[in-house]
Amino acid sequence: MPYHRVLLTGAAGQLGRELRTRLAGRFPVLRLSDIAEMAPAGPGEEVIRCDLADAAAVAELCRDVDAILHFGGQSTEADWDTVLAANIAGSFHLWEGARQAGVRRIVFASSNHAIGMQRRSSRLDHTARAAPDSRYGLSKAFGEDLAALYAYKHGIAALCIRIGSSYAEPADARQLSTWMSFDDLVRMIEVGLAADYTYEIVYGVSDNTSSFWDNSNAERLGYHPADSADRFIDALRDRRSDDPTAERTQGGSFASVDFDGDPDALP
Repeated sequence: MPYHRVLLTGAAGQLGRELRTRLAGRFPVLRLSDIAEMAPAGPGEEVIRCDLADAAAVAELCRDVDAILHFGGQSTEADWDTVLAANIAGSFHLWEGARQAGVRRIVFASSNHAIGMQRRSSRLDHTARAAPDSRYGLSKAFGEDLAALYAYKHGIAALCIRIGSSYAEPADARQLSTWMSFDDLVRMIEVGLAADYTYEIVYGVSDNTSSFWDNSNAERLGYHPADSADRFIDALRDRRSDDPTAERTQGGSFASVDFDGDPDALP
């Protein structure tokens, strides 16, 4: 499916900046948006500052767009007001703006924190129920359900990528399981833009031997990761925290914040 104008939200964020560079020139127009200041527009770029909490501004942002890569919003745990405005109201405004503008596809940067209270001993696939580890994780689980509503009721295809840990390199033992290289992230986005689907959940992870996740649904859609955290095993296998809740759960440190539950009752 050819795309003329693709919108990338969150373009000033860590992943947004990487994607801006790596997607440059792939579409006639790459529209870049964030609440924060961004570098000036280059060839084939449009730069539009926008607060996702502003419904009218988001509706205008979605005009004349063919597909959306939704990486915007609050990217870490935060207070309720911040999460509600940026990730819950903001995501609703984005999908509703897309509906009004006739956008037919959204690739959504969900997160492993939507299932972060799951034990590391559980190998999950795309059918795993949500088990958020934080307010942030809950907002991502909401985003997945929002995407399903608009996919099945309004025909906006959605690929929800439960991104693990996407950095230049993994940083600790947990990320030997959750790491996704920037190049593999682009490969997943390419699948999200090209594959035939209505609504799907996949995991944003490279080809890591110790992955927590069965990502066969992504492979079915055409995702073939080329990178792996395995080459970092010797350097990182002993780099663990002394927090038992973080070490037991897939979400790591996000799960241990404010934790006062029963560790034996974890899903």
